[in-house]
Amino acid sequence: MPTPEALPGDRARFRLVLFDLDGTFADTAADLAYALNQTLERHGRAAIAFEHIRPQVSHGGAALIRLGFQIEPGHAAFEGYRQELLDCYQQNLSRHTSLFPGMEDLLEQMEKHGILWGIVTNKPAWLTDPLMEQLGFTGRAACIISGDTTENRKPHPGPILHACQMLDIAPGEALYVGDAQRDIEAGSRAGSATLAALFGYIGETDQPGQWGANGSIDHPLQILGWLGLDLPTGHSGREELATFQSLPEPL
Repeated sequence: MPTPEALPGDRARFRLVLFDLDGTFADTAADLAYALNQTLERHGRAAIAFEHIRPQVSHGGAALIRLGFQIEPGHAAFEGYRQELLDCYQQNLSRHTSLFPGMEDLLEQMEKHGILWGIVTNKPAWLTDPLMEQLGFTGRAACIISGDTTENRKPHPGPILHACQMLDIAPGEALYVGDAQRDIEAGSRAGSATLAALFGYIGETDQPGQWGANGSIDHPLQILGWLGLDLPTGHSGREELATFQSLPEPL
């Protein structure tokens, strides 16, 4: 398996890093868990422990309703419950949400070296935009692509291709980071390199090693190794030991 030092040409090519939002860029699980349990309580249901909710967060409101109410889409009450959960979440977007440890340092290093970054999420804009505003990143992100920005959502490559087109960057010069199989599929189909974020909302039955990502990371600062950048001052160096696999040929 190649090391960062073995990939100097490939590492130098990335001009843009795109992140999934929930479970990759920001740790939103606590606020979504709160919204689910508030919805359950209003309907006389018992709250669910956080550790059971966390792995479902990346899969959106529908997955949370399946978990909480044990019903499937098509059930007469499903859409009403889902909208109730999302409405509650909208009112509590950033009670506990914050960036994953190391993410701010990563952004600062990329900005310092002129590497653009943005968000590509399946979260609808009416939730994505206020969340990014409340977190203070609207003006810093080069692009924010939500689940309803384009005609298709991930795993379709359209949202990633749209982000690259907006910024006049070839997909092969972009790196996409996500914590779900749909993220890796979308990035790969777009022609971008992909990283599986193992610090995200990975479930017990998920097999990120089988998703076809070009590599995996346990910490956001490991991305610096893909960009040919050094760790910021004060970090031990542990984070740079990323798991590298193969990079696609630039398009």
